[in-house]
Amino acid sequence: MRIRLRRRVYLGVEYAALFFGGTAAYNTVLRGRSPIPALLALAGGASLYLRRSSDFDRAALWRSDALRAHAHSMAAWAGSSAVALTAAVAVLRREDLFDLPRRNPWVWLAVMVLYPVLSVYPQELIFRSFLFHRYAPVFGAGFGLVIASAAAFGFVHIIFGSWFSVLASSVGGGIFAMRYLRTQSLFTASVEHSVYGMLVFTVGLGRYFYHGAAPAAGIRRSAGKPA
Repeated sequence: MRIRLRRRVYLGVEYAALFFGGTAAYNTVLRGRSPIPALLALAGGASLYLRRSSDFDRAALWRSDALRAHAHSMAAWAGSSAVALTAAVAVLRREDLFDLPRRNPWVWLAVMVLYPVLSVYPQELIFRSFLFHRYAPVFGAGFGLVIASAAAFGFVHIIFGSWFSVLASSVGGGIFAMRYLRTQSLFTASVEHSVYGMLVFTVGLGRYFYHGAAPAAGIRRSAGKPA
């Protein structure tokens, strides 16, 4: 029992150090640089760990057949979010509405194609499969893991220099974590994550979720006027 408690404490400290301490360090040293190299390196490490874990269900890394059963609810949530976000941008920042596809359609197209592969799946691998498996002894196997996943996923977006990024990503992280918990399908969670990400970059909120946002935000603050 004592060993088990020590193990839980160790994993809890590791969770905080990795997802919060590591993010704070990155934000201090490398803020403004693309996080993709670090993301891919961490995803590679997480994948290696999971594949070497004898008690991990490797089928969870894909399990695409789970998508069909959840497609209807995913579409309903995404559709409602699309209407709400489009309306919000139209009212609050009309000049940004559909900014990327209007001004840089080829960049927008590249994001639509590359974002799910280079960003979404690696993130889901780290914040869902790895986090769920590694830290279940700390947070349990249910809603506690969803909260831990959402908190870590949201906080890591502080590197983009906006608390909106953190708050919005925490909500999204909760949605994706709950989907993963219900389906045990990284493919299904990645599809949902991709849809929301594509929506964000399409409607005009992409400035809050790319690596150039941090210095840009600093420039806007120092200039004393909005973008």
